[in-house]
Amino acid sequence: MQRILTRGEIETLDRTSIPRLILPAPDIFKIRAERLTTLAPDNPIKEYLELIALLSEAQQHLLEQDWDLPALDEVALAQAQAHGMPPFTASTHQRDSIWRTMLSALVAQLLQQDALPDAIRNNLTKLAKDTADSPDTIEQQADALLAQELANLDLAHAPFIMAALQVYWTLLVIRLNSQQLPASTPYGLCPCCGSQPVSTTVQMGGPKEQIRYATCSLCATQWHIVRVKCTHCEDTKTIAYHTLSEGSEAVKAESCDACQQYRKILYLNKEQFAEAFADDLASLTLDILMGEANYFRANNNPYFWQAAEPQ
Repeated sequence: MQRILTRGEIETLDRTSIPRLILPAPDIFKIRAERLTTLAPDNPIKEYLELIALLSEAQQHLLEQDWDLPALDEVALAQAQAHGMPPFTASTHQRDSIWRTMLSALVAQLLQQDALPDAIRNNLTKLAKDTADSPDTIEQQADALLAQELANLDLAHAPFIMAALQVYWTLLVIRLNSQQLPASTPYGLCPCCGSQPVSTTVQMGGPKEQIRYATCSLCATQWHIVRVKCTHCEDTKTIAYHTLSEGSEAVKAESCDACQQYRKILYLNKEQFAEAFADDLASLTLDILMGEANYFRANNNPYFWQAAEPQ
């Protein structure tokens, strides 16, 4: 039986022995697609998980292509490191227009799928036209997505635009090494792009055993974050864990009464193939129960966008 370390024990561990960051793997979207395919059968949103698996496969195809990305700015990297700020902050980084080329390629690949539902095909056809004819509108949608401005989103296009942005940012950060990144950045935000985590994962094996990492919702970088601590407001006194009575023990919702927010937490010792995006999306029923208990998601899953709450 594995012994779970307490928050105090984790804080006293030698930090030099714990990997601070885990940069995205070159087959990250392939792994995600495979996990989504595994989770889809008997899931209440089976068809949607299968669609996102196709989308993830298309993302992997894009990731493996040879894109002419802007060269790394060593001066900007050094400044970000000196000031403890992410080098590719999503809200301020000047995106190269190549990301829209990625979006067009992503949509084109999906439209080649014979089994695509008519509603999705029509949606993607319109998105392809908008990308070609109205690039400013697409850029505005990207800005709204990255800023979490839900009221301004086209919810039907959002998962696909975000998928292209994920590939673009993953390609930006995958070229880095941990020595180029700040040792300390704003709490709860990705050290590479400043985005919020989609979920957190308690790892297993080697120096990461029983250590929690947050996974960035944009670039998929993972960074160490202390357990039994709110990933949104840092509270440690009102943390609670929720799971479905007949659900997987590998997925729980970590709630905080101080801010009424929650995020999913995954346990690899319960399910070694759990994946931050896929398992979060596949446990939508748990989100519904958390909403009924008056807790709110700290941020959306990038593959599933909901309308803004009415004011």
